[in-house]
Amino acid sequence: MNNNDIFKKLRVALQLRDDQIVEILELVDFRMSKGEIGNFFRKEDHENFMECGDQVLRNFLNGLVIYLRGTLENPKNAMDVIKQNQEVVRLNTANKPNVAFKPNTEFNPTRAKDERGEAKPKTDFKKKSASANKKPVKKIEIVEKVQYKNGKNKKK
Repeated sequence: MNNNDIFKKLRVALQLRDDQIVEILELVDFRMSKGEIGNFFRKEDHENFMECGDQVLRNFLNGLVIYLRGTLENPKNAMDVIKQNQEVVRLNTANKPNVAFKPNTEFNPTRAKDERGEAKPKTDFKKKSASANKKPVKKIEIVEKVQYKNGKNKKK
């Protein structure tokens, strides 16, 4: 497990958004943009993927302690902060409207028209199917060639 995986798991477990992560990093005077943070959460084969270094993860964890527990002068209860984050997530998901897919027009396979509503012209040539161009593949019977040996020599 690398630093990116740890960072992703903490983000999901604590239900943190990118702007909250920026805020957490600023608590320990470590400045990063949302875009740089978003690069940590990309897939490894993505062109903008960036590996999370030890310094970034260390500063995030130190900031997370301050974010959840508070400081000596102003202590917080960590569970209250987590519940507050959960409420924000719940409100955001509840406010999103459920959008169902509705096609613009109903599909009618008997009617073939172009975008303008006119009938499409017929073509004079026939399209060759891809299977017509291929040569038939000779099937090899594999079962006939297999000899089963169970580890015992048979007496003849």
